[in-house]
Amino acid sequence: MSAVLADGAAWAPASEGVWRAAWRRLRSDRVGMFCLAVVAAFAAMIVLSALGLLAGGWQREVGVPNAPPSFVGPRAAEATGAIDVPKGPNADLSEVDPLAPRYKEWDARAARFRTVELAKLETLPLGADRLGRDVLSKAIKGTEISVFVGVMAALVATLIGTLLGAFAGFFGGRVGDLLEWLYNVFTSIPGILLIFAFAAVFGRGIGTVVLILGLTGWTGVYRLVRAEFMKHAVRDYVRAAQAIGASAASRMFRHILPNVSHVILVQLSILTVGFIKAEVILSYLGLGVPVDQVSWGTMLAEAQSELLLGHWWQLAAATLFMASFVTAFSLLTDALRDALDPKLRGLE
Repeated sequence: MSAVLADGAAWAPASEGVWRAAWRRLRSDRVGMFCLAVVAAFAAMIVLSALGLLAGGWQREVGVPNAPPSFVGPRAAEATGAIDVPKGPNADLSEVDPLAPRYKEWDARAARFRTVELAKLETLPLGADRLGRDVLSKAIKGTEISVFVGVMAALVATLIGTLLGAFAGFFGGRVGDLLEWLYNVFTSIPGILLIFAFAAVFGRGIGTVVLILGLTGWTGVYRLVRAEFMKHAVRDYVRAAQAIGASAASRMFRHILPNVSHVILVQLSILTVGFIKAEVILSYLGLGVPVDQVSWGTMLAEAQSELLLGHWWQLAAATLFMASFVTAFSLLTDALRDALDPKLRGLE
């Protein structure tokens, strides 16, 4: 509503802003808020894992090798013979064996040792892998590595694609021609060859995987952002900003960027999901995370051989964690896209 000032001029309240309006629309989306809570829970789990407060002992052998879910602990270990302690003979051999009187003492010590070792075994709700490691702890630690790789690589690729696309679409001319040439060079080379080339140059490691995926995955974002900036650069609101003296950087990142942010968010979501899958492939080929680390990719690679023996729980755990995060993250970015879409603002 507008009000009338003392001099008769009309006064209108200040606009709430693009980001505040987007947050208000997002809060009205129940699915979006639920997915935001799921992603926040994953983020908290990742932080606790990185600090060593959660799944810090994922490398410890705490159960029976290949134990199914809940089939661990004292009874299970005793039933499967996880701890086999030999016992002395029951017959009285004191006349022929000078060590016979010590047998009962040794049996008692062995029984105490067996009780202590059984007490060390833990109940594992998602079972154990082939080395007796907790699959749940591995899935939590794998979430930290895989989500970090996927999100950071997507951020790198989105940042590169957005900046290059913004400059190419806004300025055009020689700047646009140069960036188009760079885009054509990257798209003319098969992606898998680029990944192998960067892997051979930078070596192996988590940071290397992020760099490889980020440097090879920006082309799709560049193409879409370039088209959006070319379309918005000639619109009236941008020309009005130029008329009142707004700089090129202000027009690009303060006026145009918020109006194309929904496109960037969609690409960020697609890249995050794709890079998580790419990390699985790279880890399977030996170009992903180091062997002393765990990720969803290494868990799925290990689960291939285990599945042939009927041990399905590691595959199920990695798939469950990955599907939960990917689905929640995709739906959240869709909700953010709807909240930021300029076409939906006029419907309020």
